[in-house]
Amino acid sequence: MPSDSHDAYRPAEIAALIETAGVAKAALPLHRMATLALLAGAFIGFGAAFWCVAMAGADPGFGPHRVLGGAVFALGLILVVVGGAELFTGNALMVMAAVDRRITPGALMRNWGIVYVGNLLGAAGLALAFGLSGLLDGPMGATAAKAATAKAALPPLEAFVRGALCNALVCLAVWLSFAARSATDKILGVLWPVTAFVALGLEHSVANMFLFPAGVWAGSEAAPAGMLGNLLWVSLGNVVGGAGGVALAYRFAYGAMRA
Repeated sequence: MPSDSHDAYRPAEIAALIETAGVAKAALPLHRMATLALLAGAFIGFGAAFWCVAMAGADPGFGPHRVLGGAVFALGLILVVVGGAELFTGNALMVMAAVDRRITPGALMRNWGIVYVGNLLGAAGLALAFGLSGLLDGPMGATAAKAATAKAALPPLEAFVRGALCNALVCLAVWLSFAARSATDKILGVLWPVTAFVALGLEHSVANMFLFPAGVWAGSEAAPAGMLGNLLWVSLGNVVGGAGGVALAYRFAYGAMRA
C-alpha cells in the first residue's frame, strides 16, 4: 500500500526510488555527467569554504562550534541534492542497482570514475578561485591550512575508517532526502547527518579535494604524499561506508519487498 501523498516515502519505496535513480545516473551522457560532477565538486567546495569561515579563530578540536561548522558545511550537500548534481560519495548508493543487475558493473565504474574526476576538478577549481580572490589570505585561509595539515598527517587506517563512517552518514542523508516530498523536507533530511559527520571529525573525500589546494594556497605544510594518501584511503573508506554500510544493507533489507 503506497504512502499517503502528503507523507514521507516509506523505506521500501525509498529503496525503489534510489535504484531507479541509479539506473538514470548510469545512463547519463558523458557531457551531462561531467558537467554535473564539476558542479557537485564546486558545491561541496562552497560548503567547505563556509566551514572555514565559521571555524576561523575557533579551536577545531572540541566544543559547540563544531556543530555550527557542520551545519554550515551542509550547504554543500543541500546544493547537490536540491539543485541537482553528481557527487561521488552519494553515488555509492548506485550499488543497489548494480546488485539487482539493473546496471552493469562497467556502468557503475564509468559513473564513479567520471564523477570522481569531475568532483576533483570542480572542488580544486573553486579553491583556485578563492585563492585568486584574496579570501584565503586571512583567517579563512589559516583555517583551511590547518585542516589540510592535520588531514594529510592522518595514518591510513584512521583515514579509511573515518571515510567509511563519514559516507555512511552522507548516504543516509541522501537516503532521507529521497523520503522527502518537498525541497524543505530534503534540506531538513540532509542537515543533521551532515552536521554530525563534520562535528565528529570524519573524512569526506570531495571536501578534502577543496581543503587541500585551498590549504596549500594559504601556506599549509602538508606533504603531497600525505594529501594523495589521504584522498586514496578516504575515498576507499567512503565507498565501503556508503556502498556496504548503507546501500547493501538496505538492499538486503528491502529487496524482497520491492520484488
